[in-house]
Amino acid sequence: MSRGIDHIAAQTFHGRKGAVENAFRYSLDYVLLDAEAEVTGPALFTRNGRGVAALNDVDHGGAPKDGRGAAWVRDVLRDWQVPNVARIELLAQPKLLGHVFNPVSFWLCRGGDGALLAVIAEVSNTFGDRHSYLVHHADHRPILPGDRLLATKIFHVSPFQPVEGGYEFRFDITDQRIGIWIDYSRGQGGLIATLTGQRVPMSNRSILRALLRRPFGSRRVLALIHWQAFKLWIKRATFRSRPAPPVKDVSRG
Repeated sequence: MSRGIDHIAAQTFHGRKGAVENAFRYSLDYVLLDAEAEVTGPALFTRNGRGVAALNDVDHGGAPKDGRGAAWVRDVLRDWQVPNVARIELLAQPKLLGHVFNPVSFWLCRGGDGALLAVIAEVSNTFGDRHSYLVHHADHRPILPGDRLLATKIFHVSPFQPVEGGYEFRFDITDQRIGIWIDYSRGQGGLIATLTGQRVPMSNRSILRALLRRPFGSRRVLALIHWQAFKLWIKRATFRSRPAPPVKDVSRG
């Protein structure tokens, strides 16, 4: 079955909590598609190939540049005994002009009726490491917009945050928009991160508009990450060396 692709001109907000405060809001582009279906998209978009914009399985579902896409997700769901998933969607920043970096992508696992049953948050850091957090209800009931799902943080993301504490996820994803909220708490510190935006069918025009408004795609995202790190360094936030990444590539909340 062929399905369309949605383009989300999203907004992300990050607000640091604790003694050293820092906050920023940026725009960025995400795409949302059925990861197991043949997709129908505009000429400038390519699935598992080269194009102005692309979304490739090798970039998701497993180690960076060695991903297996939805096949990896199916293995994770089987290993963690998550039942009744009929459709797997991928919400991620696309590769633009040959470059991609996703600080976080989301695998949305839905039942036959479309209900959201589980989410895998695929987190990558700028050191080339990746770890994924699987969240769902213990009884596998649908995830509703007001539900808060918990996960223990075990992966180094920023040298200005410790590898401890916990995440609280909230998802409100409809046919019209996406809304994701992540509250990372650790003692009196932590971080609030959000991702919101309207869903529209991807088109050549939306791709070109993204390149005009947010040139360089994920290269811009990487530059902004390092800019915020420099600001925290100037503010004398505590710097932590990179630890060894987790042995397992997935943990469950």
